[in-house]
Order: sequence, then C-alpha cells, then structure tokens
Amino acid sequence: MDLDIRGRTALVSGASTGIGAGIALALAGEGVRLALTARRMDKLEELARHLKDGGHAEPLLLPADLTDKEALGKAAQGARHALGPIDILVNCAGGSRPIGTDGAEDVWSEALALNFHAARRLSEALLPDMTSRSWGRIVNISGSMEPRASNAATPAKAALHLWSKGLSCDVARHGITVNCIAPGRITSEQTMMRLHPTEAAREAFIKANIPIGYFGEPADIANMALYLASPLSRYITGAVIPVDGGMHYFAH
Repeated sequence: MDLDIRGRTALVSGASTGIGAGIALALAGEGVRLALTARRMDKLEELARHLKDGGHAEPLLLPADLTDKEALGKAAQGARHALGPIDILVNCAGGSRPIGTDGAEDVWSEALALNFHAARRLSEALLPDMTSRSWGRIVNISGSMEPRASNAATPAKAALHLWSKGLSCDVARHGITVNCIAPGRITSEQTMMRLHPTEAAREAFIKANIPIGYFGEPADIANMALYLASPLSRYITGAVIPVDGGMHYFAH
C-alpha cells in the first residue's frame, strides 16, 4: 500500500534505540527524509549506518538533551534549516521514572521535561510551518494511564494525552492531526533490562497479562505511527491508540 508520504520530512525524537529507532526505519522505508534527535550520538550514528546499509538516505543527526529547552530549540531549528519545513513530528523521547512519596523535586522536574514538555516544545516550534502549508502530522508515543506505583513519568504522560487532545482541536482546521500511541510491552532496553530482566520474568508476565502471547516489537508501534503520519489517517485526531497485544489494564 502506498502511504503517500514519500518525499515528506520528519523529525523523530528519542530515535537512538527501541521504538524511536523502529519508527525511523519505517519512515525511511517509505521514502521520508529524516532528522533524528536523541541524547546518545553513538546510537544515532549506529542507526544512520543501518539505514545507509539498507539503501536508505542518510538521516540528519541532531544529538540533544531534550530536557534542555535551548538544546531542544536548536534541534528543531537544525531540522528545519537542513530539510525545510517539517511535515511529520514523532515524539518518542521519554522514560519511566519510578519515585517514592518523598521524591526529589529535580526528579519530578526532569520527568515532566522529558515526557511532556519536550513533545510540547517541539510541536510548538514546528507547528507554524505545518499551519502555513495546511498539512501536518504529530504522533506522540505516550504510556499507560493505569499506574501500579508512583512514577514521575505517569502524570507527565497524562498531561501529554490531554494536551494532545486540546491541541488537536486547535489545529484540525489547518489539516494537522495530533494523536498518541500507548505502547504495551515492547522489546526495548527499558522492557528487557529494567521491567523484565530475566526470561522467566518475561514468560510469567506474558502468560498472566498479554492475551496475544508475546511482547511486541518496535515495528508494531512503527506500523501504527506510519499510518497516523500518512494522509490515510486524515479523519483520526485527538486519539489515544493502544498497541499492546490486548494487555490487561491491571497489568500496567
């Protein structure tokens, strides 16, 4: 199926590994011109080599700490300067931040900056071009709204959901859609090294909580992101779409 996004431009944050890298690979496969940003330049360079070896165009690499407002602004402007107006923004940067009842203020501030403000600020930086061209796609990778313990990332993801819904109403008349994808357990550094570090733990969690019977892959999220980034999804906006193998809510 032709998604009609060949030649479009995209900025993907949190693109160094996992879901972000999977989305970058999928967009490149559709002929999208890419700018990629993340903290770890070595991982971005590894992904760029993988794209080049696969016959795809070399992406623009923009290493940045997206919790730093100034660095974030430079990344957005660097993408625009090199590629022209950005058509597609995929906000993947984020991470779990378990915290107790006496969590330090700097932990809360960092979690909000990474999991909410980064997406908001990148969107605000790129929206003027989308508005002037009467077309744009913003896809936010969010998370569960069913916490089982205190985590500083959870209220940030809740803010991302509600902000995305409000923004979608503001920009819909300009041909811009704004949606969130809520991943389940996806094979990634966070899942395999922190959440379920042993094979036995993974098998037990899957058996108890995931009807489809396995963890997802970054490509499973990327397939949904591709659709939401394309003209085919023109009538979907303000949505939070779970891609989780039917994972039970209480499992989160």
